[in-house]
Amino acid sequence: MDGDVKRGAQGAQGASQGQSQGAYDTADKAVEAAEADTGQNSRATSGQSRTDRPDRTDRPSRPDRPARRFVAEFTAADEEKRRGVRRMKLTATGLLVFVALVYVLATWAEHAGAGAWAGYVAAAAEAGMVGALADWFAVTALFRHPLGIPIPHTAIIPKKKDQLGVSLGEFVGENFLSGTVVRDRLRAVGIGSRLGSWLAEPEHADRVTAEAATALRGALTVLRDSDVQAIVGEAITRRADNAEIAPGLGKMLEKVVADGGHKRIVDLVCVRAHDWLVLHSDHVMDAVQGGAPGWTPRFVDKRVGERVYKELLRFVTEMRDMPEHPARGALDRFLTDFAADLQSDSDTRGRVERLKSEILGRSEVQDIIASAWSAVRQMIVAAAEDERSELRLRVRASLLSLGRRMATEPDVREKVDGWVEGAAVYVVTTYRAEITSLITDTVAGWDAEHTTRKIEAHIGRDLQFIRINGTVVGSLAGLLIFTVSRALGA
Repeated sequence: MDGDVKRGAQGAQGASQGQSQGAYDTADKAVEAAEADTGQNSRATSGQSRTDRPDRTDRPSRPDRPARRFVAEFTAADEEKRRGVRRMKLTATGLLVFVALVYVLATWAEHAGAGAWAGYVAAAAEAGMVGALADWFAVTALFRHPLGIPIPHTAIIPKKKDQLGVSLGEFVGENFLSGTVVRDRLRAVGIGSRLGSWLAEPEHADRVTAEAATALRGALTVLRDSDVQAIVGEAITRRADNAEIAPGLGKMLEKVVADGGHKRIVDLVCVRAHDWLVLHSDHVMDAVQGGAPGWTPRFVDKRVGERVYKELLRFVTEMRDMPEHPARGALDRFLTDFAADLQSDSDTRGRVERLKSEILGRSEVQDIIASAWSAVRQMIVAAAEDERSELRLRVRASLLSLGRRMATEPDVREKVDGWVEGAAVYVVTTYRAEITSLITDTVAGWDAEHTTRKIEAHIGRDLQFIRINGTVVGSLAGLLIFTVSRALGA
């Protein structure tokens, strides 16, 4: 009978160890696979036991080596979870003590001749102890060396923390930051429809308009006028230098003459010239007399000046009053020929380009170009601050119109969805390495001991159920194996 008990207990022990070790080996193999993928070895310092390492809080930080960061300080919720973990540890340990006590009593009862039932109870209790110890080892090995002994493939989390971070980053990059996943997810969300319905509400459009105005004012305040003025001036000057303006001016002048748009300018010039001659007749006659030879009598110079003034006044008056005056026709032909020369005559075009360069090079023109930004900025800031300004009203109306169209028109909605999906896919595919490196670098920067305590506080309570389950399942497996063995006469 003793042999049957021993064989049943050994069989139960093998089954329980296989169950616990299988769970442990699965976790260990996952970590080893992560280490193989990254091609890194575990940190030497991470392999030390906790008692071998000096306290990090008592050691001054070195500027030549980046200091490990804590995941986060323990909060009240974390402390409550740690107390829960300790309670579950006591429960699991108490169950181990209980089955050990049952094993001792059952073994004693068996030797005392209590009956066959004592062998069954002893076999179940023995297998329960084996299962409890095996699962205790597996759970403890995740966070530290069991009993402080540096057994290989223990203290997995503190030793393999960096490799786990790399594997986590690769997993996120492959399964969450792929273009197909992002596009399918955004298409399922229906951003265009939701955004359109949201923008179609007047209060939401007002909110977006106000936020945009605030952002615009902030951006214009941050920008230095001198820098923007220099950029604007350089851009305008460079663009003007690179672009030949003579052909464009010629086409514009040709169209203006063809449409008769210049006639109003001629009318205005004739009217102003007539009025000026009437008011300044003395100046005209004095100019004529001043240009006469010195040997001519003065009364002759005066009569010539009066004659020239009258003829000039008559000419200007006739041009003003006669739309078909020959001088007007001559001016039309001149402008038409000049427009053609601006487009085709290389000499005329060269002169215009030289004149353009001379004008742009003058300091007065550069000052005007630079001061244009100040005027534009003041105008934009004033419009952004005024809730009833034309700028804000137009932006609000555009947002409402866009929202209604996105909510009701499938074509617009599909375009918006396509833009959003394309932008999101571009970001995740272009910057996937940077995003995943945020995970790996963050995990690598965590303090191993603090991280271990933090993780254990969050998942340790559930892991203690593994010990409890191992005790119960081991006892049942041992009882089953012992019963089968007895039934087969082993």
